[in-house]
Amino acid sequence: MKFKSVFDIIGPVMIGPSSSHTAGAARIGRVARDLFGRQPKWAKIHLYGSFAETYKGHSTDVAIVGGLLDYDTFDERIKTAFEEAEKLGLDYEFIPETGHVDHPNTARIVIGDEKSEMSMMGISIGGGKIEITELNGFPLRLSGNHPAILVVHDDRSGCIANVANCLYKYDINIGHMEVSRKERGDMALMVIEVDQTVDVEVMGELRELPNITQVTRIAD
Repeated sequence: MKFKSVFDIIGPVMIGPSSSHTAGAARIGRVARDLFGRQPKWAKIHLYGSFAETYKGHSTDVAIVGGLLDYDTFDERIKTAFEEAEKLGLDYEFIPETGHVDHPNTARIVIGDEKSEMSMMGISIGGGKIEITELNGFPLRLSGNHPAILVVHDDRSGCIANVANCLYKYDINIGHMEVSRKERGDMALMVIEVDQTVDVEVMGELRELPNITQVTRIAD
């Protein structure tokens, strides 16, 4: 594996013993919270590989719950995330899995409340960096290191162009973009990493575009 900078090796400022098992885990949990858009009421956290083997000793469990509570990697409250989750009424369950996955530090987080639920798979790739590899059955590649928007839409011609033109209108540069769909003409997903945070006005305009069903923002 190649590292782009020394920070990829030493990791970020963080709470916990391991950048990959603690900081990365917290970021996976926090991205799940961002994508869900609100505080979930319950969480089922499936752990694979070394996450499943060492999650208690390396504080992967408390880090993921801290992320679900919207705590950043350096937030001292991560240490008491279990207690805080109980106060907020967040029920959680950790499920160590034995199935094969492509990366040893893998977590599938299923969260929800009385309105809806969401499934997300993420991996911690070292140095506190993560990659989101699946969302509600859609394969994707989202780093979580840059501002991003996820656009769920009907698979219709012009949807991608409309979203890109809206971002261009507000001088928002696209750094990385992926598109996928369930089936032809069915539900589709755009994952767009951008160079600056997308503000509320732009989000509102994106939601008003034809054939758009959901727009979610992730801050860096």
